[in-house]
Amino acid sequence: MTKQVYLDNAATTPMAPEVVEAMLPVLRNQFGNPSSTHSFGRKTRALIEVSRRNIARMLNTAPGEIFFTSGGTEADNMAIKGAIESIGIKHAITSTIEHHAVGHTLENYEKDNKIKLSHVKLKPNGHVDLQDLERLLQENERSFVSLMHANNEIGNLLKLKEVGELCEKYDAVFHSDTVQTMGHYPMDLEELKVHFITAAAHKFHGPKGVGFLYIDSKLKIDPLIYGGSQERNMRGGTENVYGIVGISKALEMALTDTDEHQEHVQGLKTYMIEQLRANVQDVSFHGDYEGQSLYTVLNVCFPESDKSEMLLFNLDIAGVGCSGGSACTSGSNKGSHVLNGIGADVLRPAVRFSFSRYTTKDEIDYALDQVYKLFPVHA
Repeated sequence: MTKQVYLDNAATTPMAPEVVEAMLPVLRNQFGNPSSTHSFGRKTRALIEVSRRNIARMLNTAPGEIFFTSGGTEADNMAIKGAIESIGIKHAITSTIEHHAVGHTLENYEKDNKIKLSHVKLKPNGHVDLQDLERLLQENERSFVSLMHANNEIGNLLKLKEVGELCEKYDAVFHSDTVQTMGHYPMDLEELKVHFITAAAHKFHGPKGVGFLYIDSKLKIDPLIYGGSQERNMRGGTENVYGIVGISKALEMALTDTDEHQEHVQGLKTYMIEQLRANVQDVSFHGDYEGQSLYTVLNVCFPESDKSEMLLFNLDIAGVGCSGGSACTSGSNKGSHVLNGIGADVLRPAVRFSFSRYTTKDEIDYALDQVYKLFPVHA
């Protein structure tokens, strides 16, 4: 039987057993509609508000600034729509390597002539050029800035505090997609100069289909979804109660031992880099992989090979789950907009390996063995 090794944790993570245990009593017993005023409804309403307070406490903010959503994409859309349609901002700044939830949304607002859209320059290693960001802030009217905390493909980390301070200097509204970093780094929202951040539970061992948006209380925006008074009139629709309990528990677990978690996962990432360098000819890596980088993500640039097009397929057949990042634009495959955005070599195959607290060194060794079968190795 083929060994199964999961190295695609940037796409989604397995649910923690403790999170499942926290959710099961709600699934089995707490079925009341949270909007109902009888005891069944009040019990589920209490679960939501306890979870909201728990998340707010962990992020050092007020419960009234946390709004539950279906995940990161909805939260990103809610922030962008709020800034453009409710606050009335006419100029937006982003980068070419943002998640499509941000990039496509802003592009559609530009297409509809509702905003002028600017893209900040990127450095050769994929980092945002903060000098160019300041230039764009200086040269334009009040701006909406949307830059992700960590890139989901190459792992580069944004200097969140510095960008927040720049935005404050020019009275810009700052949104950061923190889907890849929430639960991996402590965040103090009282200290950070950020107006919106987004999170999705399934990126830190919680359930799929639930996330949240933090909205600075100084901003007043309209709902993304109408149809009910839920989430203090900000997001119509009956709440995903068991999911909300799950995201609270998952975040609590993730932020309880972040140092230990980071040390373990960073060790695996460093080990994989060292082994690939030692054994695969002409291997390289995308992004600032040994600098300001998310410790859970490694984007590997392999040498050209006649097996390149079947690389992910062959790894999958061998039981290794990972994702592609080829910048190839042949046929209908446009490849990765992130790798295209940083000018990656389109002829070389790229694979994103991403790790979690449950990943083991034995799993990394197995994945490496499968890679060695596909590429020339050092003698």
